[in-house]
Amino acid sequence: MDFEIFRPFGPSIVKIKIPKNIIEEMNIFVDETIKNNEKLYELNEGPGLAGNVSQEFLMTTEFMKKIKWAEYLAKNCDEWVQKEKNIKLKKFQIIKSWIVRQFKNEYNPIHYHTGDISGVGYLKVPNNMGETLQKNKKVNHNGKLILIDGSKKLFCSPTYAITPRVGDFYLFPSYLMHSVYPFFNTEEERRSVSFNAKIDEVASML
Repeated sequence: MDFEIFRPFGPSIVKIKIPKNIIEEMNIFVDETIKNNEKLYELNEGPGLAGNVSQEFLMTTEFMKKIKWAEYLAKNCDEWVQKEKNIKLKKFQIIKSWIVRQFKNEYNPIHYHTGDISGVGYLKVPNNMGETLQKNKKVNHNGKLILIDGSKKLFCSPTYAITPRVGDFYLFPSYLMHSVYPFFNTEEERRSVSFNAKIDEVASML
């Protein structure tokens, strides 16, 4: 299993890979949910989340149990805590986990999450998220996740840009500010999955 800890600024971030079977199951869950207006209304989480996007809805407890989502996240969070603090994780409790469907011109403003640990991974990504308005721009942040920590420091940037790729999943402290830029020139969907979780008090001091 791929597991990478990196530290672009203060707190450490973990990059892992979502197993292909979980990606497939999640995409099926999403595709079935959006065909059922009653279920979509029941699971709608848009008003409670920061995103200015088409759809944000919760994954059901039954579905998360079926794909062993909590076990997958807990295993990786435990490895993170052991590598960082040399202690074994005693408690892992998902507060909620949800799907975000984002299309062109939509975005997620700067925000942070509840709990101790959060994460985001990618289920679908557009092949092309558009060009910059000024053609000579070397950096194109369209559709990227931006992690933010404090202000500019000597030899250290306060932001870290992540290019979404299907299967990539990032774990980070829930307090870490982050945002998602809009993208353009495509009708394709950018589909991601996120979660918030509580862990035991000693381990939460990441």
